[in-house]
Amino acid sequence: MPELRDLDAGQIFDVVIVGAGPSGSSCAYWLAQAGWSVALVEKKRLPRAKTCGDGLTPRSVLQLRDMGLEDAVAVRGHRYDGLRAYGFGASVEMHWPSHETFPNYGYTITRLDLDGLVAEHAAAAGATLLTGVEVTGLLEAADAPDGGLRSASGVEVVDHDTGVTSTVRARFVVAADGQNSRLGRELGVARNRRWPLGMALRGYYRSARDQEPWIESHLDIRDPNGKVVPGYGWIFPLGDGRVNVGVGLLSTDGAWKGVNTTRLQEYFVAQVGAAWGLDEDSRLSAPTGGRLPMGLARGPRVGPNTLVVGDAGATINPFNGEGISYAYETGRLAAGVLGDALVAADPTRLRAYEDRLSEYYGEYYRVARAFVRLISDPTILAACVGVGMRMEPVMREVLTVMSNLMSNDRQGPAELAYRGLARLTAMLPDQVLDMLVGANRD
Repeated sequence: MPELRDLDAGQIFDVVIVGAGPSGSSCAYWLAQAGWSVALVEKKRLPRAKTCGDGLTPRSVLQLRDMGLEDAVAVRGHRYDGLRAYGFGASVEMHWPSHETFPNYGYTITRLDLDGLVAEHAAAAGATLLTGVEVTGLLEAADAPDGGLRSASGVEVVDHDTGVTSTVRARFVVAADGQNSRLGRELGVARNRRWPLGMALRGYYRSARDQEPWIESHLDIRDPNGKVVPGYGWIFPLGDGRVNVGVGLLSTDGAWKGVNTTRLQEYFVAQVGAAWGLDEDSRLSAPTGGRLPMGLARGPRVGPNTLVVGDAGATINPFNGEGISYAYETGRLAAGVLGDALVAADPTRLRAYEDRLSEYYGEYYRVARAFVRLISDPTILAACVGVGMRMEPVMREVLTVMSNLMSNDRQGPAELAYRGLARLTAMLPDQVLDMLVGANRD
């Protein structure tokens, strides 16, 4: 693996990508295999742990398959068939839906194993992977005349091991440095604070049920007195003697404000501990967590020669908190736009990236943001889940919508319901949805 000192001081890459997580490594792979010179800069040494649920849905599996990595993931990970959901005294097991494009299964695999695998695959395709190298600033940054992202001729970096500072020059710069995106902030990215922001916390436990064919979701968490508290929980079997156990909040807005996720995790482990063998003796690590920017709530995402991808651009699905598949997808979309700009020697081609994000996710995320607003009301949540959990066909269609696995070739219940929701949310601006939810709370 190359070191920072090995770079030619005068070299100018076609693209420098900051962050070797799913979005950055995906972008690097697709650019490198097309023949472009790419520097992929990661501040940690790989492999490295990352706070995550460790679950890959069919959308993620397709992206890994297209990169030629599914077989490697199948060896290192655990294949599962679908979702087992619990809520308000009921449960239902749901296979992933059959689809003309996506597979009907997923995998669980830790980010410790997954991210290094994809980053090294990008390097094998020709990308220059620099690990243990942290970006400290933009090189020759300038404000964009149209209010978009700032431009830059590269990045300033420091090698953590040697303390050596240097620069990595490139025609284009991509911020893929995750949910806290220091580079994104320097480029001018800001979050729309009126839109949903999730929070999540997870830990690892030993469990004899690590080979389960279902990932598990609990839609109601209760305190020691049996009172429902805000949030949801998950248990993802990893197939190696461990399970990933976590809790999340799909919005910190309104009724969820001030919730202590550490306490929420404690309640959840107590709730499911007997069934899964979870206790202090089986706990392998202290829980870690973070914030989840969702639904394209961060922008701008395009500048004169700069782009933002993955969590740095808030591409997480608000319906379910899933981020990995959208990171792979947006990295790939960005690579396509960058390739067009490089072939044409025309940086203005980058503007197509925002158009493609809108085409792929704009309507879906608008519907999802409205959904999150509504279920942030405990009364609405209890009513919807309490009834829905007892109607398995309905829950299967809900899973299809929430996991963004609607079909292009058929118009089943999920597709028809989604179209209705899309039409409704298009007619109701965000301010009206806020008013409706607020009125119901009052």
